[in-house]
Amino acid sequence: MAEVPIAAPASIRDEVVPSRKRVKLPPWLEIAKPRLIPLLLATTLGGMALSESWPLPLPRLACTLGGGALAAAAAGVLNCLWEEQLDGQMQRTSGRALPSGRLSGSQAFLIAVALACGASLLLVAGVNCLAAGLSLLGLCSYVLLYTIVLKPRTTRNIVIGGVAGAIPPLVGAAAATGHVGLGGWWLFGLIILWTPAHFWALALLLADDYRSVGIPMLPVVKGPEVTGRAINRYAYATVAASLLGVLTLPSGGLFYGLMVLPFNGRLLQMAQRLGELPDDKQRAKGLFRWSILYLFGICLLLLLARTTMAADFSNQLISLLTLPAASAF
Repeated sequence: MAEVPIAAPASIRDEVVPSRKRVKLPPWLEIAKPRLIPLLLATTLGGMALSESWPLPLPRLACTLGGGALAAAAAGVLNCLWEEQLDGQMQRTSGRALPSGRLSGSQAFLIAVALACGASLLLVAGVNCLAAGLSLLGLCSYVLLYTIVLKPRTTRNIVIGGVAGAIPPLVGAAAATGHVGLGGWWLFGLIILWTPAHFWALALLLADDYRSVGIPMLPVVKGPEVTGRAINRYAYATVAASLLGVLTLPSGGLFYGLMVLPFNGRLLQMAQRLGELPDDKQRAKGLFRWSILYLFGICLLLLLARTTMAADFSNQLISLLTLPAASAF
């Protein structure tokens, strides 16, 4: 009888991330967590698009994305290395490269060092020192702040630890201008607000797994009802913050503001549905998946807003809106 609850979390995770079943990665690539990297690079591009210097020269763009990918991979390896024993205790993660013995700890450490050094060299040589420093800050905050300090100790782990995932826009802004402007900080804040609803939806699915090893995720400690209400609050905060992009974009702000409305509406709808029935695995899975598409969509809209077409649309819309006011005088 004990086999059923143990095996269930693994199947749930495979259903949430179908590529886990279809694509089996070699051990050295698996521990780099490549599935997480595209979203980090998308937010890096979003940070670039919020600067006056967009678009960037192709060599600098390539070095920024390449360095960011290497730094994120290094963080993933160090995370797997630190949590090797923990992963070995959970059915869902016991088959990973390190706990299963397909890769040794010393090999993983050398891979992490090589990736971190490669990221630093690429960013310093091809971009600037600020972008390199911020990228390494993201690595350290993920491994030290979130993985080692916060994750095993507090239900607020992802609220504070979300800083690590929010640093890529700062890297993008620094790569574009040599400093972090208002737009970069806005996207940084937006991702911090977006992270809890995104992660807690997944934590609802994996609560039994976290409970079995004593990780104090919010659904484990407070239960699904409290988690559902918290997800709702952060979803509303995310939507409110997303609208500030209209003011922070150098051009095309109104285009972005109109296009982001359906994304926001869908996020609120799914968060509310989950809040009404927080034990529903399908609703939690749906919100988790949509939250990923939501952030990709935000970054895509930021890039589209910087096109000439979007800038012209915004200018024409401003003219139409100000025309009645001007004629009144």
